Amino acid sequence: MNLSRTFGIIAGFSAALTVAPVLAEGEDLLKGKDCVACHKADVKAVGPSYKDIAAKYKGNAEAPAMLAAKIKKGGAGNWGPIPMPPHPTLSDDEINKIVAWVLSH
Repeated sequence: MNLSRTFGIIAGFSAALTVAPVLAEGEDLLKGKDCVACHKADVKAVGPSYKDIAAKYKGNAEAPAMLAAKIKKGGAGNWGPIPMPPHPTLSDDEINKIVAWVLSH
């Protein structure tokens, strides 16, 4: 195994260790919020599934900021006529963790 490949593997493993706690926090945050009333992991409910959201925005560098704003301010029209209510009491840190978890699907 060459040295650059070894460092690449180590860097990837290190990044995974750093990201995993943030993703776990995002999932834990969702469990205590009203998000679960309308969104499910793998199936459409009132709103789209987390899996469908992740697929729609995969590779879109603007998606995290756009989704964070959508969670904070609410909105309608991207997935149908039913509006998503705003969540102004969530901190930016909480929202960013939730968005990271959703996009990880």
